[in-house]
Amino acid sequence: MAEHVYAELIIHGRVQGVCFRAATRSEAERLGLSGWVKNLPLMRVEAILQGPEPKVKQVIDWCHSGPPGAKVTRVEVKWDSPRSDLKEFQIRY
Repeated sequence: MAEHVYAELIIHGRVQGVCFRAATRSEAERLGLSGWVKNLPLMRVEAILQGPEPKVKQVIDWCHSGPPGAKVTRVEVKWDSPRSDLKEFQIRY
């Protein structure tokens, strides 16, 4: 069984107004991850991903391109210990 991990992402580029949050939620839910995604100032998106390490890495890889219309220029990733309060995947506002 894969170890569960927690990753915090900051995604830069043309990532707002292209359904990035909804598409990230779809990818995360498809893989059974918990966490959330939200828009940040300066046209960035923040995402928290938690679940089995291979699946978290799969969504991180996806975030480097994102949905059609997105133009990702950089993805920052910080790893941390899994949290017990993340039960589902949400879009935050």
